[in-house]
Amino acid sequence: MITSEQLKDIQDRTEQLGHYLDIDAKKIELEEAQLHTQAPDFWDDPKSAEKQMKKVKELENWIKGYEEVKTDVSELALAVDFHKEGMVEEAEVDADYKRAIDKLEALEMKNMLRREEDEMSCVLKINSGAGGTESQDWAQMLMRMYMRYAEKHGYKVTISNLQDGEEAGIKTVTMEIEGEYAYGYLKSENGVHRLVRVSPYNAQGKRMTSFASVFVTPLVDDTIEVYVDPSKISWDLFRSGGAGGQNVNKVETGVRLRYRYVDPDTGEEEEILIENTESRKQLENRENAMRLLRSQLYDRALQKRKAEQARIEAGKKKIEWGSQIRSYVFDDRRVKDHRTGYQTSDVGAVMDGDIDGFIKAYLMEFADTKDLV
Repeated sequence: MITSEQLKDIQDRTEQLGHYLDIDAKKIELEEAQLHTQAPDFWDDPKSAEKQMKKVKELENWIKGYEEVKTDVSELALAVDFHKEGMVEEAEVDADYKRAIDKLEALEMKNMLRREEDEMSCVLKINSGAGGTESQDWAQMLMRMYMRYAEKHGYKVTISNLQDGEEAGIKTVTMEIEGEYAYGYLKSENGVHRLVRVSPYNAQGKRMTSFASVFVTPLVDDTIEVYVDPSKISWDLFRSGGAGGQNVNKVETGVRLRYRYVDPDTGEEEEILIENTESRKQLENRENAMRLLRSQLYDRALQKRKAEQARIEAGKKKIEWGSQIRSYVFDDRRVKDHRTGYQTSDVGAVMDGDIDGFIKAYLMEFADTKDLV
């Protein structure tokens, strides 16, 4: 049974969140935005119209989300009063509290995502580290973990490229995870993930350590302006094969895009390589590869901006390629994030996609900094 302090706390947090979100102002803004959509020439500029409709939907979601929290907290207060009069069971009150606190915390966490790119979908790429079959198996386990996470949150997952391991697991996978704030939440996964377990691939049954790297970038849409220099693009075709490509391996439908990227600050040149085997049609794979290229170019510009801001926050923790952000120790039943100190003993739930605790701890620790990466 919840205490009077818990009830007061959730009521105070709900009121404070309403002030932070400025719900009344959002309602006025929504009315004005909806009026714009009723103009006769609204769809004359499809890109501008799409942007406006996106704004309307976002405002509606904020208002609806807060109203639901407010309603649940009010019903919780009534349930507590009814319990005192013997009209409601204790278990019912506890269930009402859990529903209200879960919704409140979810909205509080969403409120931490204020950057333009946070609300975007994302591209999540996993590469197995050194270690052969063991690390390739680990990469596949991470792929499943993120797919289960996406499923739990109603996100759509599309595998745009997958390369199988030689004996088991995968060498690499690129997934497009589409849904509101997918990037804002999953950017916390950027870095190296370490597994420690008794390997089923080791004849002596020894405890082994494996690594896999996770890269998360925003997935840009047509409303985001990104310049791609056509003269720096070249294409290769190949026959798709293996998981994800078994239906298209008779003709050259897989595409390999090469882009000569020149750093605007240093003048250094490097090649961006993107492979796409998602579709049976070569043209569609080309379009998907271009979309992924635009996402990478957007992310590079984003990282440059954040790198400048990070100089101010030089003493803060920061994710970079090669850093070990989290350890999954199966034998000790422990998963620990090294940036925040957050850990859990429920390894099974984590591997089944329950990573919200890690994401929340990351956002709570870094939300007040100028750089959340």
